[in-house]
Amino acid sequence: MGTSTETRAPATGAPAGSPTAGQALRGFASSRDGALALATLAAIAIHLVLKFGFGFESWAADWPLVAMVVIGGIPLTIDVIKGAIEARGGADMLAAVSIISAVLLGEWLVAAIIVLMLSGGEALEEAASKRASATLDALAKRSPSVAHRLRGATIADGVDDIHADEAAVGDLLLVLPHELCPVDGEVVDGDGAMDESYLTGEPYVVKKSKGSAVISGAVNGETALTVRAEKAAVDSRYAKIVGVLREAESNRPPMRRMADRLGGWYTLVALTLGILGWVISGDPTRFLAVVVIATPCPLLIGVPVAIIGAISLSAKRGIIIKNPAMLEEVGRVQTVMFDKTGTLTYGRPVVTEVSTAPGLDRDDVMAAAAAVEKYSKHPLATAIVADAENRNLALPAVESVSERPGQGLVGVVGGHELRLTNRKGLADIDPGSVRLLPERAAGMESVILLDDAYSATVTFRDEPRSSASEFVAHLPKRHGVRHMMIISGDREAEVRRLAEQVGIDEVHGGVSPEGKLEIVRARTKAGPTLFLGDGINDAPAMTAASAGVAFGATSDVTAEAADAVVLDSSLERLDDLIHIGARMRRIALQSVIGGMGLSIIGMILAVFGLLTPIMGAVAQEIIDILAIANAARVAIVRGGLGDFDDE
Repeated sequence: MGTSTETRAPATGAPAGSPTAGQALRGFASSRDGALALATLAAIAIHLVLKFGFGFESWAADWPLVAMVVIGGIPLTIDVIKGAIEARGGADMLAAVSIISAVLLGEWLVAAIIVLMLSGGEALEEAASKRASATLDALAKRSPSVAHRLRGATIADGVDDIHADEAAVGDLLLVLPHELCPVDGEVVDGDGAMDESYLTGEPYVVKKSKGSAVISGAVNGETALTVRAEKAAVDSRYAKIVGVLREAESNRPPMRRMADRLGGWYTLVALTLGILGWVISGDPTRFLAVVVIATPCPLLIGVPVAIIGAISLSAKRGIIIKNPAMLEEVGRVQTVMFDKTGTLTYGRPVVTEVSTAPGLDRDDVMAAAAAVEKYSKHPLATAIVADAENRNLALPAVESVSERPGQGLVGVVGGHELRLTNRKGLADIDPGSVRLLPERAAGMESVILLDDAYSATVTFRDEPRSSASEFVAHLPKRHGVRHMMIISGDREAEVRRLAEQVGIDEVHGGVSPEGKLEIVRARTKAGPTLFLGDGINDAPAMTAASAGVAFGATSDVTAEAADAVVLDSSLERLDDLIHIGARMRRIALQSVIGGMGLSIIGMILAVFGLLTPIMGAVAQEIIDILAIANAARVAIVRGGLGDFDDE
């Protein structure tokens, strides 16, 4: 049934996977910095219990803090100094100075807190940097590994199982039902179908018969196919996607953290005021007092606390944040790029037009077709049945149904044989009726025959989401988005049709993963970008965008490459994510700038000797509490969050 772009095999795909909170915590703790952060947290807890629970003197209660500052603080301080020499600088440098100053003052609790913040931040950054290898690992797990090479021209001559990499150009390979196609090639025997949606962006399974091209990584349907290899596995489509993704990951532009951007000048101000106080008074304790109150805890604590709140808030709305740094970018994106299938569309076909032969009634033909299609699991069958249900058609009884490879679906309804096929099938069975066919339109189609005579042509399309056009209009109005575009591997005509329906002017159709990557890179150089996709072919583009978002948990590869995963494929959830990012950034800036402002006031007082080092440490703790309390507001939302309703 249908044109050369569909068949009867059910669609299958890569297994989905998304991280749990427990997995994320284990990943955090498994790193050196993560283990140090947890150990320092435990040391602070022990210190507080000893001092306030058992009334120990400071020297007796400080030993856990001293141990962690010596074990963790010294290596961290050395690393930060090395980084400063390499011109990294930022808030971490002032933190290193603060550790040294706090130790000289005997403020072990302050020193331990700074060690905790430094090590925790490094652990989060390390976890984010591991996404590249995780994505490539997911691709490797899904990559074709086994090929069945024919010893002769047919299966009867015998079959040898080999590794996919051993397949040579010209080899005849047997692709079994539900297996991954190991190479790019051409079908030489068999009638079946393959699901290529994760690789090409096309939303449906694709019919395969003699002469059809196949691509590596596609999932075979229910019929075994014999394929002649036209490329070695290393040169295949799937291998190219892996290569493009690896290159994209290795050339990812560095994302400066908010703390780094603000910490550079703050460090300069603090050190300048500290030296000024020392010079004015001739007393080095003035410098120590300034540096202690300048300890950048609002920078080191405020931003992480706000990010943790945003992650929690996102999870409550079915959004998994995989790269916390994206939260600083998603709320200020200037360009939003959509893949077509499954994002702005539902990713499933619907009946758009039925052209019947003269003298036949549309509803009668579709009722008979739907009665037969109820026995098929094909996506187009589902569309025909849904059309009949929407029109409240009474379905006649079916006497028999059969589906033989290459012959389409055949059933006996009301004493008449009904066949669902394609234009080629009609030309073979009733060539005189070909002239009755409507002009070929964009999208997919099925041809219906009654008693081997042409009856109707049914056209299908992947329709846009009901709220897609409203969402496209919503982005510039509420979020300041300047540019929107569709970048899809689907056919240019289909992509343009969708763009016109939803109100997007810029269209890129028939684009390969390499092409998507180049387009996204160019746009990201001009300003923050968001890429929304749902297939393996979108993974490189997601990696190159400022924020890559996967729609639905359809592919472990896509989920690994994305910065965030919207589990229920809802545009309303994407709107929530943008609002959460903007909220996190706004509140984090309040905590950081407010905390630094109060610290600068304290530093000025310390310059003139109005705050001693001990008083400065106490004042800094109060500032820290205020900054943390404000940052924690990110996770507390009364009422609705977003302002877009995806009906």
